[in-house]
Amino acid sequence: MNTLRQDVLESCHRIVVKIGSGLLAPKGRGLQTAWIEQLARDVAALRAGGREVILVSSGAIAAGIERLGLAERPATIARKQAAAAVGQGRLMAAYDAAFSSAGLTVAQVLLTHGDLADRKRFLNARTTLTTLLEAGVVPIINENDTVAVEELKFGENDHLAALVTNLVGAQLFVILSGVEGFCTGDPTRDPSATLIPLVTEITPLLEAHAKATGSAEGTGGMVPKLAAAKQATAHGTATIIAGGRRPNVLVELLAGGEIGTLFLPTQERLKSRKHWIAYTLHAKGRLHLDEGAARALRQQGRSLLPSGVREVEGKFQAGEAVSCVGPDGREVARGLSNYSADEVVKIRGAKSREISSRLGYKLYDEVIHRDNLVVLQ
Repeated sequence: MNTLRQDVLESCHRIVVKIGSGLLAPKGRGLQTAWIEQLARDVAALRAGGREVILVSSGAIAAGIERLGLAERPATIARKQAAAAVGQGRLMAAYDAAFSSAGLTVAQVLLTHGDLADRKRFLNARTTLTTLLEAGVVPIINENDTVAVEELKFGENDHLAALVTNLVGAQLFVILSGVEGFCTGDPTRDPSATLIPLVTEITPLLEAHAKATGSAEGTGGMVPKLAAAKQATAHGTATIIAGGRRPNVLVELLAGGEIGTLFLPTQERLKSRKHWIAYTLHAKGRLHLDEGAARALRQQGRSLLPSGVREVEGKFQAGEAVSCVGPDGREVARGLSNYSADEVVKIRGAKSREISSRLGYKLYDEVIHRDNLVVLQ
């Protein structure tokens, strides 16, 4: 047994588990009720050991495709929404039956990006999930595919699950999929690819290895899984990517078994609100900075002053999230702007004392205050 793994996992009381479509409803094989029953037994064992489990489940669209007899995954949002509407009920019925047999109650929680991007609704969702956990219920979260439009979608359920770890303050994030973990390449195409059991830091080299493997049932691959691990570990949540077809995989993992890839939390951890700014909000615009401003944000933790802004891209209002881009085109930081796009255009390049003369008023000295700014490594 790996001592490091055991030390990390022993303190994990609240766990978010993301389940991929390929495990729940592989193409041509229908909804895998036997697999769901095994999952329920695993979760019941963890609950008996005093741990709380939140599931983030894909599979609604895949289950709907199978029931509708479609030959392939729909291409349009409207058809995906229709498939999700058919599949979501079947999926939850299977979960309810399996977990009831294991002595557990489940609750369906459907979210859109707008639910988490709005801070008040974010906190309300947190309260609901915490209340369910306190009542001994297992929440099963999915994106509300039947109503979500493109601008309100999370993009990947891996991303949604990573956001949920911040939402509920989880200590462990487990991504169960058809692959055994994070490898040096795609094992289905590269026989020399090997499993990396431990990642202490997500580096550009690791990101280069994360080549999307694709999926006939879902939309994922290793790229979004690694991005989700990066998001979760930034908030201090240990993350494991593991193969979900292994029997009793969750019980083995929490016992410290050498399964999958363990990603350790970052040493500098984002507080919940800054994690929300960095990873939950969609940037409404881009501020192009000069080198001095980019360096002040990256190395000195300063606020963004109007003097450091060279160009303004997009339309945004005061209080909305914007991306800060350095001269090399790379994103330096993300934050909540104190001024609208039109206002920033007027004050860009100015000293703070000149804001009043350019606008006729001055609300703040900074375009983005450092308390509302997150530097992206």
